[in-house]
Amino acid sequence: MSQAETVRRVSPLWTLGLLRSELLTTFRRWRTLALLGVLAAVPVLVGIAVRIETGDGSSAGGGGGGGGPAFISQITNNGLFLVFTALAATLPFFLPMAIGVVAGDAVAGEANAGTLRYLLVAPAGRSRLLLTKYATVMVFCLAATLVVAVSALITGALLFPLGDLTTISGTRIGFGEGLARALLIALVVAVSLIGVAALGLFVSTLTNSGIAAMATTVGLLITVQILDQIPQLHALHPYLFSHYWLSFADLMREPVYWDDLMKNLGLQALYAAVFGSAAWARFTAKDITA
Repeated sequence: MSQAETVRRVSPLWTLGLLRSELLTTFRRWRTLALLGVLAAVPVLVGIAVRIETGDGSSAGGGGGGGGPAFISQITNNGLFLVFTALAATLPFFLPMAIGVVAGDAVAGEANAGTLRYLLVAPAGRSRLLLTKYATVMVFCLAATLVVAVSALITGALLFPLGDLTTISGTRIGFGEGLARALLIALVVAVSLIGVAALGLFVSTLTNSGIAAMATTVGLLITVQILDQIPQLHALHPYLFSHYWLSFADLMREPVYWDDLMKNLGLQALYAAVFGSAAWARFTAKDITA
């Protein structure tokens, strides 16, 4: 058997091994655990704050509809609303910041540690290594979102009653359906972060400094968030990756409003394709010296 045939035969198994190694390395880092810890703490703090504010658990306000923080007025009636509130509270900054840190360090961190050349000696090649890095970041997107959702669900169950809930449209749905929608919302939020993940990965291929890549990614994230709040730039807003993030609230309508949700998913796919391709073009042509 020739060396080329051997490489072709072992490369799929090697790729799976590399992915497993990347996942273990990422989730064993103290930085990653600290990020997940902060994300898990946000729903707890929100739940405790609402509980203290309402005292005996009576409603903190009217049953206002709408997306984002409007869910907070329903938490005392049903702890499941803490899941929606926590995701709305973490999505604008905490979740994408965590993704930016992990994605920004994906390639630049290896270069800074002097391990990138060692990884490229293996038969997977640059394209497959980059794809493995991106897959690891996307797994972290899902894990981070689920950490927020599960923490919020547990906190909501401990501090507030659970049961049937009222949608934004005013209709009633059972707790089981509400839980299913909460899971669907968490998945949508995770997918909403793949654009940031691709952007961070691209930035990571531009430098050999993990800190610089992380700082640049987070800086771009903050810049985009600021641009999205300037009314004079309204024509630009639909093209910013953060513009439709809170459209997940439309999953709590009856019937579900799909327009903004599909725009969000399409926009994230576009960002992933553009910056993923840019990262591939840069990484495959990059002179690896570390």
